[in-house]
Amino acid sequence: MNLITWNIQSCRGCDGRVDPKRIIDVCRGMADFDVLCFQEVARNYPELPGSSGEDQFALLGSLLPGYSAHAGIAIDVLGADGRRSQFGNLILTRYPVIQLFAHLLPWPAEPAVPSMQRVALEAVLAAPFGPVRVTTTHLEYYSEMQRRQQVNRLRELHAEAFEHRKDRNHAQKEGGPFETRPRPASAILTADFNFRADDPLRTRITAPYADGTPAYRDAWQLRHGERPHDHTIGVYDRVQWPESYACDFIFVTEDFAGRVEDVAVNLDTDASDHQPVLLRLKD
Repeated sequence: MNLITWNIQSCRGCDGRVDPKRIIDVCRGMADFDVLCFQEVARNYPELPGSSGEDQFALLGSLLPGYSAHAGIAIDVLGADGRRSQFGNLILTRYPVIQLFAHLLPWPAEPAVPSMQRVALEAVLAAPFGPVRVTTTHLEYYSEMQRRQQVNRLRELHAEAFEHRKDRNHAQKEGGPFETRPRPASAILTADFNFRADDPLRTRITAPYADGTPAYRDAWQLRHGERPHDHTIGVYDRVQWPESYACDFIFVTEDFAGRVEDVAVNLDTDASDHQPVLLRLKD
């Protein structure tokens, strides 16, 4: 299983050009991917730099026949032209999607800083080695308080999935919306987390659970040990980001630790202000 996570900055490269095809071409050059997890995907936002208001969710999906596209909309507002303007995350996958969840994350008011609604998009995939939950999100940049609450909510959602796994044989009505579908504890969590590798919030994500929920492990550390994370932002765009650092991570549940074959940051592309990250899992 090859998975790539990437904050694509509304498909805008460091040259200022919006080019969805370039995004897909970079991913194809990295691996024969099974899953793409994109953050910062836009629809009808002509005010974004370089954009004409194109539907990036549809354009990215159209470039990958044989893959299904699943949007997690965080921002959904009435645009100036009367159409919906939407912004959020996107999962594209060649695996069957057993079920899908779009979890709005906490957004407590903090008037002193700009912020926006965030969403965690969770897809239960029928992978070759069995069902696995893949969640991708994009946490708040300006507010540490909001980011902390969003991390806590991600932990709660993971514990909730474990409870559903334990209770999967509870009473249900078959053949309708009450029918229980797989929502396994085995999981992959990807995001632009907007915190650095040494932030306590990264440690918070990997903290153990008291109820037996399998903890998340940092896939980079599983593969590379104590080697510092390769930087994923500010590598090429020094206008927005005078300093480069790592803020895009992949976590896997501890039962998947032995499946991690490689984690690699593409340091060659400037197709976004972030660098894409590849996770390879053994079957």
